[in-house]
Amino acid sequence: MNWKYVTLKKEHFITTVILNNPPVNTLSSPCIAELRSLFRELAADDDTRAIIITGEGRFFAAGADIKEFVSKLGDEKQGLALAEGGQALCNEVEALKKPVIAAINGPALGGGFELALSCHFRIVSDQATVGLPELKLGLIPAFGGTQRLRKITGTAAALDLILTSRTLSAHEAVELKIAQLAEKEEELMNTATAVAMSFVEGKSMTSVMRAVECIIQGSNESMERGLERERKRFAELFLSSDAKEGIHAFVEKRKPDFYHS
Repeated sequence: MNWKYVTLKKEHFITTVILNNPPVNTLSSPCIAELRSLFRELAADDDTRAIIITGEGRFFAAGADIKEFVSKLGDEKQGLALAEGGQALCNEVEALKKPVIAAINGPALGGGFELALSCHFRIVSDQATVGLPELKLGLIPAFGGTQRLRKITGTAAALDLILTSRTLSAHEAVELKIAQLAEKEEELMNTATAVAMSFVEGKSMTSVMRAVECIIQGSNESMERGLERERKRFAELFLSSDAKEGIHAFVEKRKPDFYHS
């Protein structure tokens, strides 16, 4: 399929999604709809075992297309539809069972930052900045930012960042655990690829996907429900070819040859 707002690169079972909606990779409604279709496709693609999201040019993503808002002002249903579309995209990215890495190459603001927050792992370029400036528009973050940022940083830091609308440097993002790594601009994609490889290389996707599911779904559930899910997924793997291969390979002191089934 030809994609209008993204460029795809596939290598070694890693798919890189490059946001390409110049000049600042705005997450317009059509772009969001396309991304939702793309991620559903990648979820079912056996040749994709990990996903990297980054931006073309200087920006990761500058957020929603504010020009779209002008014609929708005064219509609560239109506002709800905008929020629902952005939240649906971020929810679907977070719920993917394949590891998703945000390689934040430049400013990630508003909805662009919220998209990055929905990824499972975040690496920031030393030239990148992140922030949620929506209050300056008389709005609030509505693609999940109030909730995901709070879960990552805690309530006090989320209140600080959202109410002040300030942007954070790469160093500050790592310090607040918003990003796991900061990297020099020229090394960002090499590092993101190495991280993606470390998540899937030499591992069975049957177990990788269940691990991601248990961690992400468990973060939104009670401990009891999360442990129940963990037990069930562990037991399911006892029926898999890969568990049999992995355990036999360990006993026989050789590398496993996984079937990913």
